[in-house]
Amino acid sequence: MTNSCRFAETALHRFHARARTLCLVSSWSGWSWRRWRTKRSSTEEGRVTQTVCGSGFVVDSLCMPAHSGDEQLLRGALELARQGIGLASPNPYVGAVIADAHDNVVGTGTYTYGGVKHAEVLALEAAGAKARGATLFINLEPHAHQGRTPPCTDALIAAGIHRVVASMPDPNPKVSGKGFEKLRAAGVQVEVGQLEEQARRLNEAFARYIRHGTPLVTLKAAMTLDGKIAPPPAARPPNTGPEGFSGSWITGEVARTHVQELRHQNDALLVGVGTILADNPLLTDRSGRPRRRPLLRVILDSNLRLPLESQLVQNIAAERTNDVLVFCVSADEPKKNQLEQLGIRVENIAVGPDGRPDLHAILRRLAELEIISVMMEGGATVNANALASNVVDKVFLYYAPKILGGSDSIAFADGAGFRHLNQAVQVKHVHLHRFGEDFAVEGYLRDPYGE
Repeated sequence: MTNSCRFAETALHRFHARARTLCLVSSWSGWSWRRWRTKRSSTEEGRVTQTVCGSGFVVDSLCMPAHSGDEQLLRGALELARQGIGLASPNPYVGAVIADAHDNVVGTGTYTYGGVKHAEVLALEAAGAKARGATLFINLEPHAHQGRTPPCTDALIAAGIHRVVASMPDPNPKVSGKGFEKLRAAGVQVEVGQLEEQARRLNEAFARYIRHGTPLVTLKAAMTLDGKIAPPPAARPPNTGPEGFSGSWITGEVARTHVQELRHQNDALLVGVGTILADNPLLTDRSGRPRRRPLLRVILDSNLRLPLESQLVQNIAAERTNDVLVFCVSADEPKKNQLEQLGIRVENIAVGPDGRPDLHAILRRLAELEIISVMMEGGATVNANALASNVVDKVFLYYAPKILGGSDSIAFADGAGFRHLNQAVQVKHVHLHRFGEDFAVEGYLRDPYGE
């Protein structure tokens, strides 16, 4: 057995071992069936997750036993696709499982950008002659066009695949559905739509990028129950820690560990220079998981106030990783030259209506760099500007069971805000997550697959 097969088999075994139930939940395309575990062990993942529908109520009715072998195998393909997180961008995450008529797995594959070959081709190679008459389970439509590789549909047809079970069509409007059409025309049985919600969430960044030409933007923050992201500036201890104030974390260790997972899922991390001045962070991905390219650390710094002695600058000067990009409006040339000599990339960007760097222009520039997902971890000013500029696609807001109070404590978003409730930002398709004593709200301001 090859290492890749052992890796895939381990992932499938781990996935199948998880206890789940089948529940009815809300999805972008309406109501759909999905299986969901009612409980997660704190020792296994440190959190409990519930799904909340648009109405705001947790749906736990109509619970039923596990589904058929098809669903198990398709879930295995989704699990394999997740192994590509950090390794596939700017392309989508794809996992493939090939099973014979008795549901025996004969081949698997996970797509990575560096590996070039697509997941279904890797699965075909692993299956060999056993692919003839078998079924392919895959989370995303096989492509029928020439790209970095020949069409996967041709390989599937030539190998004698009898049936394809896919979760969703390709979100790229230029090619969506064409793979299925080609397979059906060759006599291959095609079934689409099972576990679609999970598949759509997995590749929402790719969908946003390929459909709109801009990255998916997630606004992340950690705050107290009364919406404070930091105590008054005068009350903060020295910023001696690698990320934020030493000894003054708002959330607990479990939540902070999950933040690293979110960083790993994104191509870029964006903050304002105020965060650097206040917290002196490194802004790195410390998940310990492999990634194809370093997390791009993006700094909004209108007047180039980024300190040369900051941890961020010193880290770049020492490592020369070329993964810090500063957007400014008016650059002091001597300061710009100093930063560039230390390995910091500095670019001038258009001015927004508020006199600060134009967030829309920044996102377009990041898309040119094939950045398909950005997590904003800014302070109150960046949060307010991002919401007012309508660049945020989703939020991931962590809450700790603490109350700071006081008018001097730093609120989640500053500025004028929205004067009327009917102007407030609406968060939809909400999911609640539990991290020890903390919890988080994940929700969408718009559909990444929308027009």
